[in-house]
Amino acid sequence: MISKRLIYILLFCYGVLSILFLYLPILSVGFASVSKARYLSFPIKRYAVNWYNKAIESSTVQELLWTSLSVATIVMVISMFVGFFGALAFARYQWRFRNLFQKVILLPIFFPQAVLGLALLMWINSIGIIPSWKTAVIAHLVWIAPIATLIIAIRAYSFDPSLEEAARDMGASTWTILKEITGPLLMPGVVSAGLFAFLLSWGNFPLSLFTTGADSTLPEWLYAKMVSGYSPLVPSVGILSIITSIILLISAITIMRIFRTSAENSHHIT
Repeated sequence: MISKRLIYILLFCYGVLSILFLYLPILSVGFASVSKARYLSFPIKRYAVNWYNKAIESSTVQELLWTSLSVATIVMVISMFVGFFGALAFARYQWRFRNLFQKVILLPIFFPQAVLGLALLMWINSIGIIPSWKTAVIAHLVWIAPIATLIIAIRAYSFDPSLEEAARDMGASTWTILKEITGPLLMPGVVSAGLFAFLLSWGNFPLSLFTTGADSTLPEWLYAKMVSGYSPLVPSVGILSIITSIILLISAITIMRIFRTSAENSHHIT
């Protein structure tokens, strides 16, 4: 019989190996960004942080950053809005084509992104629209908005509908119920969906590659530079992109805690 001590040791080793497997590639990128040599090799003989200064001062990187931020922010806002009402449509209300609506709105999640990007590019060209970062927003939304809807729907399924029914019995209007009850209860799910939408759009490569046209996002630029013209500037920009994602994650967690605390205080008052 296996002892508890051996099980703990095996679980510990499994955890360490899993963490190394997940984060060692990112650590390698971090080391490459501070290496003075053109290519990464261990041990690193000479360190330098000037590549970060070049990345921050580069007009090309600033333009790429602005484009990626614009696409990701617009996708995040629209996904939160569409996801909120889409989740309510198939999680809170009974209607004739509800099940069909669920399947149709979630179907794009399962499409290969390369195929979806190609299909959207062909459709965009067929109606005479020139691909740009704006068409990339549409492409990202086709894939990301259903994911946001699913995340918010999970939250919508979890709260008690009797709260809405009690407010309706007391004469509250639909707008009042939505603003005072449904909205606050779903807000943690909406914030989570917004976070996922931003990060999925921020790091998306296949859809952007097909639909940005002459414009370019950070993932596209990173890939192009890895194929040709590599320098430590590439991992430096990659690390800055990761830092941006971490800042957003911390902000989202803080916002969700604020909403949770506010909801708990409201319950205590009532």
